[in-house]
Amino acid sequence: MQATEGGAAGEDKATRRFMAKRDAILAAAAEAINEQSAKGMTFADVARRVGLNTTSVTYYFRRKEDLAAAAFENTLDTLTAMLDEAAAEPTPELRVRRFLRLNMDRLQRINRGEETAFAVLSDLRATEDPVRGRLMAGWQRVFRKTRALWGPAEGRAKTDLHGARAHVLLENMFWVPAWLNRYEPDQFDRVEERLFDVFAHGLAGPGQRWEPAMLELPHDDPVPGRESFLLAATRLINELGYRGASVQRIASELNVTKGSFYHHLDAKDDLVIACYKRSFDTIGHAQRLADDAGGSHWTRLSSAVATLLDIQFSERGPLLRTTALSGLPLGVRAAMVERSNRIARRYAGTIMDGVAEGSIRPVDALVAAQALMALQNAAFDMRKWAGTMPRETAIRMYASTLLFGLFGGDAPAP
Repeated sequence: MQATEGGAAGEDKATRRFMAKRDAILAAAAEAINEQSAKGMTFADVARRVGLNTTSVTYYFRRKEDLAAAAFENTLDTLTAMLDEAAAEPTPELRVRRFLRLNMDRLQRINRGEETAFAVLSDLRATEDPVRGRLMAGWQRVFRKTRALWGPAEGRAKTDLHGARAHVLLENMFWVPAWLNRYEPDQFDRVEERLFDVFAHGLAGPGQRWEPAMLELPHDDPVPGRESFLLAATRLINELGYRGASVQRIASELNVTKGSFYHHLDAKDDLVIACYKRSFDTIGHAQRLADDAGGSHWTRLSSAVATLLDIQFSERGPLLRTTALSGLPLGVRAAMVERSNRIARRYAGTIMDGVAEGSIRPVDALVAAQALMALQNAAFDMRKWAGTMPRETAIRMYASTLLFGLFGGDAPAP
């Protein structure tokens, strides 16, 4: 009996040791994916991060694709557990509040070194079947659980609205780590309060309506063919990630040779930088045109947001998603993040001026601006959703999530 008990104890200890090592490998893989993308991750790099040799890693995961899939599944499982806990609250407001709290608690533990970040999900579409099918099914479950935080939907319009709100909420959770490091850890609770205030009540001041002016952005192509080239590349990078969108694939999309690629750009990093520059220039131009048009700062903000959502939902879009950052060298990545932050600060300036004149609610302008960046960035993934309704309806409904809040009705029609 004692031998049996001793054997069982030994097996339990071996199992715990196996699982601890496996968890360490998954944590290292998540770190590598977040820095280099799933396709850029290597067994050698993961092994180095956990102090093992490559052969030891393959004992746990035979192929790199298996390791990446396990890291993504760990993220999906974590999100599912948080959403299940949040769903136990009695109202949509309390459910969203709980989900935000759980995410912020996780980020605080990561900041203290008590937990590691999970793998961002930007590369899911770049995985190969049958793994891709399994992961996308997991993502759909997460999305449906998030949408269910608002309760049963009465009719198609409510389902669409809840879907927009769920998408903006999730994208904000994924975007928070990109800007939270600008705050001291003892300010994280305050950031959470201010972010939830935007979620709950939106940005519109008393009596403000949805009456944006759609701004006319230039369509000139200073270098013939370059704009269409960057547009095709942006679409593919958004869908497949930086490493998933190969030069050959981009060239095939345009039905040109790889040599044509190098006619426009010297290297693939140059391509991503050019795509980012095109996107940031478009956003900045919309902000400037909104200011030049005058009117209240609420009108300026809503006009810029509406125009950029129109671009994201249209054939002349999209803008490059921030998910492509993981494939860039650190120095270039830092420069792109800084440009993004300058755009966010311009939004913050408009918000602060709107608060002063009374057209925008008193909010933390810096936090609200980052929430808008997440909304703007995420809209690319909602093109099919937007295509099921008139464009004006899709823009109004999607913008309403932050401009009028996550819990009221849709944005008031003009």
